Amino acid sequence: MNLDISEKSLPFYEALASQVRLKIIRLLSKRPMNIRELAEAVGLSSAIMTMHIKKLEKAGIIRTEMLPGKGGVQKLCTLQVEQAEILFPAKQENIRAFHEVDISVGHYTDIAVEPTCGLATAERFIGEVDDPRYFLDAERFHAKILWFSEGFVEYKIPNFLLSTQNPEELVFSMEIASEAPLTNNFWPSDITFYLNSVKLGTWTSPGDFGDRRGKYSPSWWPNVVNQYGLLKHLIVSNDGTFMDGNRMSDVTLEQVNVRDRQWTLRIAVEKESEHIGGVTLFGKGFGNYNQDIVFRLYYNKPQAAEPEDEAESAAQPEENATK
Repeated sequence: MNLDISEKSLPFYEALASQVRLKIIRLLSKRPMNIRELAEAVGLSSAIMTMHIKKLEKAGIIRTEMLPGKGGVQKLCTLQVEQAEILFPAKQENIRAFHEVDISVGHYTDIAVEPTCGLATAERFIGEVDDPRYFLDAERFHAKILWFSEGFVEYKIPNFLLSTQNPEELVFSMEIASEAPLTNNFWPSDITFYLNSVKLGTWTSPGDFGDRRGKYSPSWWPNVVNQYGLLKHLIVSNDGTFMDGNRMSDVTLEQVNVRDRQWTLRIAVEKESEHIGGVTLFGKGFGNYNQDIVFRLYYNKPQAAEPEDEAESAAQPEENATK
């Protein structure tokens, strides 16, 4: 989470200005808890605890959802922020300009998958698992997690780069893992990435993680299936393509036609791969990172001509006219 010293960040600072709320954050860092559990742990009434929870929720530090419990409906609280950075005015001058687009994992435009496979919203599975036909179900647009053992998913991303802006670096951020029957932390999978039909390279996912519940796994999500992935950053620059700083290939921004009005990203597990271990993509409300697939295009603007250069350019026509 990025903060600054403007009024829009005040709810966050106000939420932290309380020993009780700091203790609540520490408690929720261990596991999600309901209002009654938090009230008992802190030694307050449920009514007062509700006031503290509202402040934390307003600040975006926690999220809450109403779930059925033994005594009726209960409000379950989950920590939503892992880190926060405060940007002061002097520091903001060094921040690179970028265009950002979030794409939900269910907003794919093309797909060809093989079982084991499936997808789900934050509330339920979509159709039957291991039946690829449900990847074309109308409810797929609400999917926040999907998985398949072989094949690909493809996404279209709008490009908001202006003609006056020079692209420097394109970063794709996603939580991703392999896909094993049930789960297996040691299940390698060669996952290949294409941008605008250009092969960027292949990254080997180490496993399909299920040794513990995902931080954002919904309460109804079974313990025996995919729980979380790894947050990976795929970077395409003028120097090549990298995964978390490690070179994948020599493909550059120019080679992928970065100025096209839209990009096509394909995530695939191919038949020719050495490790055919599938893919799991986690979106908001699943896994350990509360995000969808995030695209950032960093750019710079050409520097304006210096006054002396402008004067020299203006004088050039007169000089030519005298010849």
